Amino acid sequence: MKRILITGASGQIGTELANYLGNIYGRENILATNRSEKNLEALGDIRFETLDVTDGQKLFDLAKDFKADTIINLAAILSAKGETMPQKTWDINVNGIINSLEAARELGCQVFVPSSIAAFGEGTPLDKTPQVTIQRPNTMYGVTKVAGEILCDYYFHKFGVDVRGVRYPGIISHETLPGQGTTDYAVHIYYDAIKKGAYTSYIAEGTQMDMLYMPDALKAVVDLMEADPDKLIHRNAFNITAMSLTPEILDESIKKYMPDFKLDYDVDPVRQAIAESWPNSLDDSAAREEWGWKPEYDLDKMTKDMLENLEKKLK
Repeated sequence: MKRILITGASGQIGTELANYLGNIYGRENILATNRSEKNLEALGDIRFETLDVTDGQKLFDLAKDFKADTIINLAAILSAKGETMPQKTWDINVNGIINSLEAARELGCQVFVPSSIAAFGEGTPLDKTPQVTIQRPNTMYGVTKVAGEILCDYYFHKFGVDVRGVRYPGIISHETLPGQGTTDYAVHIYYDAIKKGAYTSYIAEGTQMDMLYMPDALKAVVDLMEADPDKLIHRNAFNITAMSLTPEILDESIKKYMPDFKLDYDVDPVRQAIAESWPNSLDDSAAREEWGWKPEYDLDKMTKDMLENLEKKLK
């Protein structure tokens, strides 16, 4: 990666990834794009252009003019919001991928397309979910992620596009708030711990989902994109994870630093149903074996870092 165009760069991952890549490859070598100008200040001096990923011609033109050698397609509507607008979710999530792949095919770019634990569903083994297994998601977001995985494999085998990706679990960050995903409670719990000393979870007690701290999520992009292609058997949609969490596990971790923290519940049936359709834990052995994936943060190290940073940010 030397010249990188990022779509959806104003989202939870995008703003932090743009800065992270800019610090590695040079900030002048990053072009951040998004359909709106929200969170623009978080990008600092990184070049920004407005882009709707459903506009394939503009995406191609921007990539060509920028002389991009890599396209990172993050533009997507997430799980809970996607259920309120399924057709628009399909349009942005799938056509955005096709447009990124087409631009890459014509320009000879590498492509990174993230998938998600939402790609799993009914019939998927819930514990240590394998790299290759049944995928029958029950959300439009999940359907688009499965379609995206298949499209990425198709463009690699049919056209030789060097496309790679990971299946992200829930991502926790102190920088940018997430955008109406099912795992977002694991971010909000830390914010409310600092602001209120208490949190009301919309996810029920005992509901297990895999999570990853943002620094590891960012590192995974670089590690995979820089990996030797000859060692990549799967190339696309690698399971990655760091920890399997429930609300009460997060509660216990926060109480190690804030003993008076209080957790209660007001379960949202829509997001709870989505959460229950997802794996309890992922088997990320393929990523570990093929490109050396290894997270640096465990739960308590993440909790300490989250609370320290949010204390500075919010008080």
